[in-house]
Amino acid sequence: MSVQALEQPHLIRIGDLARQTGKTVRAIHLYEEQGLLQPAKRTSGGFRLYEGNAVERVRWIDLLHGLGFSLHEMRDVLRSWWSAGLGPEAMADLRALFTRKLEHAREMKVRYEQLERELVDGLRYLETCRVCATPSTVKTCVHCTQDHGMKQEPALVAGIITSPSHARRASRAALVRVDEIGSTSGRAPGAASAARSAPMGKEPRA
Repeated sequence: MSVQALEQPHLIRIGDLARQTGKTVRAIHLYEEQGLLQPAKRTSGGFRLYEGNAVERVRWIDLLHGLGFSLHEMRDVLRSWWSAGLGPEAMADLRALFTRKLEHAREMKVRYEQLERELVDGLRYLETCRVCATPSTVKTCVHCTQDHGMKQEPALVAGIITSPSHARRASRAALVRVDEIGSTSGRAPGAASAARSAPMGKEPRA
């Protein structure tokens, strides 16, 4: 590697960039392949050198990844920004994008807070199971009479201890013959069976 290149304080090697941002060298290469990051130059030995602001670009990529952006979407954001004709228009597009993501982030926050409450309730319930009053098979948990400090099982627990056999019986609908569907409409009881037993071309007797 060129000593002169390394002496330039504003250029950093790819390994240093990876360490400063907590990424792998392979991730840095992937960002380059997607056009999200470009080295400032290469040494005579082929080593990549980046400007100091590459650290901010990688952190920006990490932030957008946390917001649910794919690398392709990030590339589209950059292309849209740099190809915009006027600065105010580019800022307006960016503002609209950030507004949508903020709304989504707030929705996810509410959702995760709900999931947090479910997990807290589930763990509080399960904590009382450390000392079981009637240790037996898991089937006894379906009709557990132990005091768990709450009126009913939390949803995360209730969905597990629901009896599978009972669930199957409850969800099974009565079977109906296909040829009876629509054929008995308006007929007296027994007419359908008589129709099936009558000779071809003759109507059954009333």
